[in-house]
Amino acid sequence: MQWSDEAIVLGVRRHGETSVIAEVMTRGRGRHLGMVRGGRSRTMQPVLQPGNSVEATWRARLDEHLGEFRLEPLELRAGRLMETATAVYGVQAMAALLRFLPERDPHPHLYEALSVILDHLHEPADAGELFIRFELAVLNDLGFGLDLLECVATGSREDLCYVSPKSGRAVSRAAGAPWADKMLALPAFLGDESRHAADAAALADGFRLTAFFLNRHVCEPRGLELASAREGFVQAALKVLGRQDGERREAHA
Repeated sequence: MQWSDEAIVLGVRRHGETSVIAEVMTRGRGRHLGMVRGGRSRTMQPVLQPGNSVEATWRARLDEHLGEFRLEPLELRAGRLMETATAVYGVQAMAALLRFLPERDPHPHLYEALSVILDHLHEPADAGELFIRFELAVLNDLGFGLDLLECVATGSREDLCYVSPKSGRAVSRAAGAPWADKMLALPAFLGDESRHAADAAALADGFRLTAFFLNRHVCEPRGLELASAREGFVQAALKVLGRQDGERREAHA
């Protein structure tokens, strides 16, 4: 058995004295594990850092075996990803999200999204918005997608500002007003064809929204918790964006 594909390194763990088990997200074959002989060498360690893009060739005698990887570098982002807290935590948090998916289950759109987000992790507003959309995509692929495009009560696509915690569907301002204190906020940037830029308050609402449904549908049934790296990413992004929002307000005062 053999195949080759583009992949992004998610993580590694030691295997014996000189080898590692590498976990990668491939374009066409989903999240995949394999042994890398000599993976702890000085040559391979820089390649096997989370966030790097590689050309992965996998070989095994049978398809169900762990198999071995040969990894060739395509884009080494890891050094750049170590420069900011949002990038350090972001790559770890997205890897943890992808581990909710079955191994070897193809999700090419998530691979593409991961590749895009890795190149935007240094800009908190862009990184935060993209990360929230990534979490929504993971929820959708797990079978728990949210419907945020029309009001569950009226069918309207206008003035959507809540999400029902029961149904995971959007609710308009008028329809949700009597139960506003029980609703989750729907940030404007998640609206259909929205041109709203995400500020710190909107991102905070978005993070609460996705965390609620990830916990309810994914983590709690499995007896798990969201990765600590997610909270690190959330706090880092909101801290920087909050400071930027404050500076803009002062400039316009």
